[in-house]
Amino acid sequence: MYTFSDFHRLMGIPPPTSVVPSRWLSATEIAEYLGVAEDTVYRWTERKNLPAHRIGKLWKFKTEEVDAWVKGGNAGQQSPHNSGKK
Repeated sequence: MYTFSDFHRLMGIPPPTSVVPSRWLSATEIAEYLGVAEDTVYRWTERKNLPAHRIGKLWKFKTEEVDAWVKGGNAGQQSPHNSGKK
């Protein structure tokens, strides 16, 4: 018996790619994903423009947006609030 993948391979047709959109993560989940405290996530959202979307009373995050933000070096930049402090 042939599987769906076997059929595509035998016919020389590439199997379809299923694109599953990433789900929205909560502040707790994105904190765990980044390995930081939840308070840090809220602080970065407020002071360092961590990409976040307000849905009602909740903040939601997309890993793709957060990854791009981190890769852009934004997590390591000093915020204007702390520029004069040591």
